[in-house]
Amino acid sequence: MKKNEICILLVDDEPDIIEIIRYNLAAEGYRVVTAENGRQALKVAREHHPHLIILDVMMPEMDGIETCIQMRKEPELSNSMITFLTARGEDYSQMAGFDAGADDYITKPIKPKVLISKVKALLRRFNSGETGGKPEIISTGNLEINREEYKVVKGGEEVMLPRKEFELLYLLASQPGRVFQRDEILERVWGNEVVVGGRTIDVHIRKLREKIGDGSIQTIKGVGYKFVE
Repeated sequence: MKKNEICILLVDDEPDIIEIIRYNLAAEGYRVVTAENGRQALKVAREHHPHLIILDVMMPEMDGIETCIQMRKEPELSNSMITFLTARGEDYSQMAGFDAGADDYITKPIKPKVLISKVKALLRRFNSGETGGKPEIISTGNLEINREEYKVVKGGEEVMLPRKEFELLYLLASQPGRVFQRDEILERVWGNEVVVGGRTIDVHIRKLREKIGDGSIQTIKGVGYKFVE
């Protein structure tokens, strides 16, 4: 996918921040749309179906956490990447972000070049997904995982997963019984360019278990996780 075909939604209530980030993203060739608060962001997202949404946390009318939760309920936004960009770097704030369905959490202040690198890392999934060919489908038990469509069906009903949760599930289910170490999971799901907190994997595993059941993913203490059929 060409950069000018990629839409990024930038949401922040500070005009100066909006302008600086918008300028740098546009200079890279991305199509950028903006919103000043959560309610406006939902409206803009429904109109433009952005590939990436960059959300501030502290905003009037509807904060970033609630906005993310509402966006994850929208079927047309199920494949959108969502990252928080906020000055709040506490562990509990990051945990709340991942619980809401975010794919990443970036702490302000951040240099524009570093932000661009993180944006590129988050968007790599869209580019790598356009290789064509037959859909890659994993069927195990009552689960069907379709990589091409980023779709999970459990017992005949579709399960809505944020993109990172999907990538994590697909990785584990691709080799049932194999133990994936934490470092390998971070590298293969998040990539070397994206810095995430130490609890990121744990949060995503917990959310997956809530959605697909506790029995499919086992914890190997001190090592990592494996998928069992």
